[in-house]
Amino acid sequence: MENRMTAQQLKNSILQMAVQGKLVSQDPNDEPASVLLERIRKEKEQLIKDGKIKKNKKESYIFRGADNLHYEQIGKEVRCIEDELPFEIPDTWQWVKLGYISTYEQTKEKIKATLAEPNLWELNLEDIEKGGRILQKKTVRQCNSKGDKIIFKKGDILYSKLRPYLLKILIADEAGICTSEIVPFHTYNEISSDYMVTVLKSPFIDNYINSVTYGVKMPRAGTDTMINLFIPLPPVKEQNRIIECIHSLNPLIQKYQKAEEQLYELNSSIKEQLKKSILQYAIEGKLVPQDPNDEPASVLLERIRKEKQKLIAEGKIKKDKNESIIYRRDNSYYEKQNRIEQCIDDEITFEIPDTWEWCRFNQLFKLTSGQDLSTDKFNSACKGIPYITGASNLENGSVIINRWTTEPKSFAYSGDLLLTCKGTIGKIAFLTVEKAHIARQIMSIASPYKINLHYIKLILNLNIINLKAKAKSMIPGISRDDVLSILIPVPPLNEQDRIVLKLQELKL
Repeated sequence: MENRMTAQQLKNSILQMAVQGKLVSQDPNDEPASVLLERIRKEKEQLIKDGKIKKNKKESYIFRGADNLHYEQIGKEVRCIEDELPFEIPDTWQWVKLGYISTYEQTKEKIKATLAEPNLWELNLEDIEKGGRILQKKTVRQCNSKGDKIIFKKGDILYSKLRPYLLKILIADEAGICTSEIVPFHTYNEISSDYMVTVLKSPFIDNYINSVTYGVKMPRAGTDTMINLFIPLPPVKEQNRIIECIHSLNPLIQKYQKAEEQLYELNSSIKEQLKKSILQYAIEGKLVPQDPNDEPASVLLERIRKEKQKLIAEGKIKKDKNESIIYRRDNSYYEKQNRIEQCIDDEITFEIPDTWEWCRFNQLFKLTSGQDLSTDKFNSACKGIPYITGASNLENGSVIINRWTTEPKSFAYSGDLLLTCKGTIGKIAFLTVEKAHIARQIMSIASPYKINLHYIKLILNLNIINLKAKAKSMIPGISRDDVLSILIPVPPLNEQDRIVLKLQELKL
């Protein structure tokens, strides 16, 4: 699977083969590219003579020397460029620079958007999908733009110089105006515009352009970069054969891509189902073997009850009015709360080992709800203790700290499990700093008793869907009772540790 070529890699491979002369066979009867370039030279001389273009004093002329190496002549200067050329091309092809065979660097005709024909096509970058497909066509009237726009003609190549890695390159199927981030140009003589787009999208050109862009946040391809691109130019007829071949292969690439997407979706689905199955096995006591020497969970729960009674007697904690005791009788599960007994078989959906016990979340954990602070109570200058505000601070199981407060009220401590409970529900992470203030969107889960919180994180992850289902307001949120009432299958302490260790080994 890892060695399988992706649809994009297949497409790139075809484009690379195309521009290296390896996609279609050469025909000895084709007029060589050198003759095409000679026609372009004469065409440009005539255009200069007619005053339609200016003479370029730095015009590039590339040729093969007697030593079979490539040289470039600019004015009177001649230099060897063999080391600059990325690959070999067939004998009937020619290396040439984009500036020589196109109008890329020539001054573009501009017009104020307010003066353009209202029904004219106006093209902006957001109208073009990555790869060059038009997403939508809008008229000048619909865009209601102001400022200068660039005029382009039907058949022009439109090249987005902003973020060139997006390959927003296409051929205009009608005339229009566009943003200055798009450069319209055409090629001379019979050079195929489709072939030129193929070259500009090919991996060797794409990689080079993106290696020399300027601007960090909004990288652009400079004009000098573009006009000095080395273009492998085939004979005209071979250009057309290349394009015909690519067009015939496109439906096959699309089928391949669709199959790849379906396979990826299937793999993701299988992995997710497998993960859920393993996690479910873990809380059913099926992931690791039971050890008869382990202290059963019933002894652990009894010890916790006695410890809580002592703390209540000492006034250190308040008595829980919803104290729950779950037990089994007549092959059914019952729960006793406030002296009321009821059967809870409908809540218990799977069997657990004999050494395990069921209990409610509130029997084992302390749940702290957060409080929001006004903007004058926190800072971004690392003053005070961290302030955890919401889901944006919990990413991939880690806590991101970007605010601090000197007036904390609602504390979470190192090792506590943080759970997002409003807005985005169900993000979970352990707090690793000494202590932090938590906002209203966060709950902090701590255990005063010997319970493995990594095992409890597993329980919470498996209950997220049910928790989300309880959040039905416009800004979804879950209550303390929603969490405290979760049923937990409690293994012996040693088995909790073995389960967590096994899941870590499986990277789950």
